[in-house]
Amino acid sequence: MLTFLNELDTQALLAINGWRSTWADGFMYAFSSKAIWIPMYVSILYVIFRNFHWKVAIGCMVAIGLTILFADQVGASIIRPMVERMRPSNLNNPISELVEIVNGKRGGRYGFPSCHAANTFGISFLILFIFRNRLLSCFMMLWALVTCWSRAYLGVHYPGDLLAGMLLGLIGAALSYWLFSLYCKRIQATKPATYQHLYIPVVVGMLTIAGMAVFS
Repeated sequence: MLTFLNELDTQALLAINGWRSTWADGFMYAFSSKAIWIPMYVSILYVIFRNFHWKVAIGCMVAIGLTILFADQVGASIIRPMVERMRPSNLNNPISELVEIVNGKRGGRYGFPSCHAANTFGISFLILFIFRNRLLSCFMMLWALVTCWSRAYLGVHYPGDLLAGMLLGLIGAALSYWLFSLYCKRIQATKPATYQHLYIPVVVGMLTIAGMAVFS
């Protein structure tokens, strides 16, 4: 069964990585970057402080930090050394001869689970749990999905790495939201009747994507 799943994972990776174009190379490389999403992260912080009392807003920030910390430490420091699954782009992996690389980027040695997937899905799930807003939640999930697709396109992760990262992010977000809920009960925080300006992260994110599409 493991051999079959590994073969299926490999074929899926090669199918995604094998679809090439100069435009897609630039777009996917940019989409996979962390720094380019800073404006969207800032806009998320804005809506948090815009809609919550400062004590709750600080709790939200701590919950986001705990989600990312959980994803990074469990994924990179515990699971990766135990599993030791090489990235498809790793030169010591025989499949690397079939994998197309963009801008010479091969990533680290091991890739299971994907911390990119864990972090993006962790943040997305946490935003979903906190705000329960359809537009914002759908955009965040789409953002996480395209980020995962970009990692496979760039040849640095198998789809299985990304799926495991998504599950890790979900667990981290659920645990952080549980702690956040306990904190809100402790300080007797009330939920706003309606949330304001939740469209702003969506607009900022879409403008970022449009900018990448144009410059790619």
